[in-house]
Amino acid sequence: MYLKESEFAELKGKIQQMGVLVEDAVRNSVISLLERDVEHAKKIRDGDVIINTFDNELDEYCIKLIALRQPVAKDLRLITTAMKITTDLERIADNAANIANRTVELAEERYIAAHISFPILRDITCGMVRDAVESFVKEDKSLAFDVMSRDKEVDTINEKVLHDLITMMLNDCDSSIPVTKLSYISRYLERIGDHATNIAEMVIYMIEGQMIKHKADKDSFNINALNQ
Repeated sequence: MYLKESEFAELKGKIQQMGVLVEDAVRNSVISLLERDVEHAKKIRDGDVIINTFDNELDEYCIKLIALRQPVAKDLRLITTAMKITTDLERIADNAANIANRTVELAEERYIAAHISFPILRDITCGMVRDAVESFVKEDKSLAFDVMSRDKEVDTINEKVLHDLITMMLNDCDSSIPVTKLSYISRYLERIGDHATNIAEMVIYMIEGQMIKHKADKDSFNINALNQ
């Protein structure tokens, strides 16, 4: 049995709404860090419950569609992909909440300026989240591949940030606690990029019916062959 167009539209609309909330949480968590705005950070942390509710409601809607429509082939892949996407979006939101938590903690520590690359990581990862969700909504595999291609840039920047922070710590032992918390934040942003990549990989699976998530070496995988 096939899904109705209205059911497709509702499912995609719900995913898009959740995506907007999650992207805003990531962006605002970094803003709260850069501005040392503890109250803003607390609001972001407390707002995670709203995204968790979205996650639960979307899962229930997907289960309902499976039970009522008994979808097959691409329709079934779309629903299962949506369920996996909500899981990754929820985990992205958790990382945003973690950034907010570290911001609150850093306010009580010796002041250490956030790394200059944090706004860059924020912009790249927020763009990845937004475009990963958009690739699902539009069933756009080219956009999904583009999201995947950005993950290496995030990894490279994260490595540079961690190197700089370790160097700072070695040169100033008294900075160890705040610098360690800043290193956590860089790692959270790197994980957000990973989750956005997971979403993009699932979109390729939805469209092509071929799972690329666990390829040992994505660079050697023939992406161009799929992206025709």
